[in-house]
Amino acid sequence: MSQDDPRWDPEMLAFNRMMDARAAALPPITLDLPLDGARALTEALTTPLSEGGPAMAESSDRWLPVRGRRLACRLHRPAAGTLPVIVWIHGGGWVWMSLDTHDRPMREVAAASGCAVLGPDYALSPEAAFPQAIEECAAVVRRIAREGAGWGLDPARIILAGDSAGANLAMATALLLRETDPGLRIDGLLLHYGVFDATFDRASYGAFAEGYFLTREKMRFYWDCYCPRPADRLNPLAAPLRADLRGLPPTLLHVAELDVLADENLAMAARLREAGVEVACEVFPGLAHGFLRATPHVAAARRSVQEAGAWARRVLALGAGGTPAGPQA
Repeated sequence: MSQDDPRWDPEMLAFNRMMDARAAALPPITLDLPLDGARALTEALTTPLSEGGPAMAESSDRWLPVRGRRLACRLHRPAAGTLPVIVWIHGGGWVWMSLDTHDRPMREVAAASGCAVLGPDYALSPEAAFPQAIEECAAVVRRIAREGAGWGLDPARIILAGDSAGANLAMATALLLRETDPGLRIDGLLLHYGVFDATFDRASYGAFAEGYFLTREKMRFYWDCYCPRPADRLNPLAAPLRADLRGLPPTLLHVAELDVLADENLAMAARLREAGVEVACEVFPGLAHGFLRATPHVAAARRSVQEAGAWARRVLALGAGGTPAGPQA
């Protein structure tokens, strides 16, 4: 870690040092296949960060028949009644992390927005390479649109959201549904430090290649797992910066300054604006990739959650308590 970089947010730096100390007490996490052992270590390191946080009116796991398997979805409801829903797709390089590692971020967003949050436990790579995860997430959204009312979810008010690789999948799911289900309305895209291109030559890749948590080496590994065929990396569903972005819903991008992905996030914001999409984009100074998992420790991460919740209420025309503020369009 480049601990002498003066740009670090002091709380972010302290958080990363804390995680380094915790990781030192565990066997090293290697990128060797198969990944079962590395995944178990990642869960052991990261899941404790989900302890505490907002209490929900309901937290439960639901199982959906999706593409030949039973797919788990975690549902957090901050209040009773019929609520709009944020489909939160967790990050982890398409390779690891889970509903458990991202449980607190999902609850934090639910509390801040007044929306229910549903997280799909999509299949991981390399065992399930591109495009399986996108197809599974799209199937979950279709199910919400058809049957969400039975879960107390408003099928007419849906936001797709995610962090890191989850932001990539959220954007790709919106692009896929735009083509396959033109009558299915998505009200917004809520994206934190997403993966939007399969290249490694932008300036932020050079500036933060080592020492800022997410490295260039890790991103090469993740792409090799998710898109082992180089031709697939040209597909707009894999690299959404290559997509026709017209017609996408209002989008919020929260960007970590000290992140190899920073420049492709700024490029995505510019491309969306060029396509006529309403965009709100903010760079969080001194923060590194993955900062949402640091909400208990980093004030700027908590501010990101609160701003995301306020943005969700606005695009859904909700009042502060999560109830409709007026007639829906």
